[in-house]
Amino acid sequence: MIESDTRQADWRRANPKKYDAHLAVQRALKAGQLERHACEVCGIASVDAHHDRYEEPLHVRWLCRRHHTRLHHFGEDMFPINSCG
Repeated sequence: MIESDTRQADWRRANPKKYDAHLAVQRALKAGQLERHACEVCGIASVDAHHDRYEEPLHVRWLCRRHHTRLHHFGEDMFPINSCG
């Protein structure tokens, strides 16, 4: 457990914009200012918030873990940004 806590703390220090964006999403969901949607690719209800731009912390795409991971591994071409979202 301590190793993962250290790894997580190291990630937070190395990625302050990403961490701030993640916190903003958590706060907005809790406050009812942001609504979770199903995965935009497959429709599964269990999703992660994906940021295309961390400068817009509440502009997220909802992707299941599988598609979120694939997007990060294979790139944006796999699931292009929807300009309507």
